[in-house]
Amino acid sequence: MITLPGTDWLTHFARFCLAGTLLSSVAIAPGVARQLPDAPQKQTVLKLCGTCHSPNLVLGRNMTREQWSDTVSSMVARGAKGSPEEFSQVVDYLTANFPPKTGTAKAPAAAAAKPPKPRSIGQGADDQQVVDDVLADRGKKIYIAECITCHGPKARGANEGPPNLRGPDLVRSLTVLHDRYGNTIGAFLKKGHMTQSGTPSANFTATQIVDLSHFLHQRVGDTLRSGPFNSVLNVLTGDAKAGEAYFNGEGKCSTCHSVTGDLAGVAGRYDPPTLQQKFLFPATPSFGGRRAKSTAKPVTLTVTPPNGTAVTGELDKLDDFDVSLRDSAGDYHSWKRTPELKIEKNDPYAAHNALLLQYTDKNIHDVVAYLETLK
Repeated sequence: MITLPGTDWLTHFARFCLAGTLLSSVAIAPGVARQLPDAPQKQTVLKLCGTCHSPNLVLGRNMTREQWSDTVSSMVARGAKGSPEEFSQVVDYLTANFPPKTGTAKAPAAAAAKPPKPRSIGQGADDQQVVDDVLADRGKKIYIAECITCHGPKARGANEGPPNLRGPDLVRSLTVLHDRYGNTIGAFLKKGHMTQSGTPSANFTATQIVDLSHFLHQRVGDTLRSGPFNSVLNVLTGDAKAGEAYFNGEGKCSTCHSVTGDLAGVAGRYDPPTLQQKFLFPATPSFGGRRAKSTAKPVTLTVTPPNGTAVTGELDKLDDFDVSLRDSAGDYHSWKRTPELKIEKNDPYAAHNALLLQYTDKNIHDVVAYLETLK
């Protein structure tokens, strides 16, 4: 039994059907009237769908309960609304009356496909979580069933815009940003948290928490500069005075930067979206019409082997097993990592990476508003 959020479903359902991504109509001979089978929940299906759609939209479709659930969940993830009880009844009805044909059931495409490789979001702390898309897909189902009513399909909460979304922005939540494979999300949920289905969050299993963690970290990655949810918007929505206070205080920006030195006139060199991008990700080139070759400072290493002769150069590789660099003369050096091998890493953007796990949306918007005053 799934429980899904919502209220008015018809507008979104109509749009989704017209796009051809929810339910495909089947070829019906002209003049042949076909009706949905008489069975429990039929009236609910007619109530939610029948005003705008012919029964032909579902007739001829034969899928498993999981596939019908995924279909309805996809609709909800795109903004569909209705009561949890009604959505459950729709799935119950479709499953009971349009099951896979005997001997012809096929595994869902996602199960048949080769699982995607885990992926990193590409920015932030060195120990950032590597997202497993298979687990994220499982976590998405939990999120849709338990969280989407308050936090929205993009997990941005009230920041997504619709007035019915009253939950906080999970993409910029410190609980999510500090989380690694469910350690902080799980601790929060185990304290007890309201869910849309009424299921106590303290009852979530360890597996469910990890899956939900992968989904939320996937949303974080999708909202970064290279993600599908990213778009250039009006970013000048903050308080410049609050941004100045953060710059000189909690953010400690003034310990490395000067508004009369390296940042003098910075707002005259960059438009607001590019200014925000450079503030958050200084090691990457700007986007839009001003994209250029990166002038980022390199990460350097100083490696001291047991013989005591230190070598310094630009980082080439550093993992649990090997380390390599290229020195100022262009010569390549590599070592196997051992307890006796001393490694010193100098990342000029370490402070910016650390702040990615500390900024709130307000901090970001306030600082950008302040930087925009530096003409």
